[in-house]
Amino acid sequence: MDFLHVAAGLIAPPLCAACGRSCRPEAVICTRCSRALAEATPLLAGGPQGIDRVWSSASHDGVGRALVGALKFRRLLPVAELMADRMHWLAPGHLLSGSVVAVPAAPPRMRRRGFDPAGELAAALAARLDSEPVPCLVRRGSGHQVGRRRAERIGHPPRIEAVAESPRSVLLIDDVLTTGATLTACAAALRGAGAKRVVALTFTRRV
Repeated sequence: MDFLHVAAGLIAPPLCAACGRSCRPEAVICTRCSRALAEATPLLAGGPQGIDRVWSSASHDGVGRALVGALKFRRLLPVAELMADRMHWLAPGHLLSGSVVAVPAAPPRMRRRGFDPAGELAAALAARLDSEPVPCLVRRGSGHQVGRRRAERIGHPPRIEAVAESPRSVLLIDDVLTTGATLTACAAALRGAGAKRVVALTFTRRV
């Protein structure tokens, strides 16, 4: 089996999830993209309404943006593991406390994709924190935010509801932070269900 795997790699080398160039066997991204991602500066700031602090591992451009697209639109699930590694290594330790909760996907998009990008990322990060994600939030309606203008996103946030009691301290996980409208909706639902502290971590942030 190992010989067949090596032979297959020689015939069709693995491709970088970010740029599409050849990369090392078992690698998710190539050496050049790895260096570019390593040079990206994490962002820490006060959160949108309802969020105590928000930390993102990189701005939403270059390799970071390409990886979000690879996970969300090309269904390259190993990318979630790479994202979780970076978030776990770089996020300040005091922000990594609390129960992991994923920003929920809209049901139609979940059915269409067959998976939830934020859920995959939350599960991968929770595993690194020796915990399990807490499935206490759901999104009602289509919740379509991609392609909307900033004012539309803020003025018409997604409908997020708590379907179970929230942990008191929450580590809210999403792939990308844009306007913060979705995080604010999640925070309102969490605090209404008992959360006292809500910190958000995203892989990238639009700046």
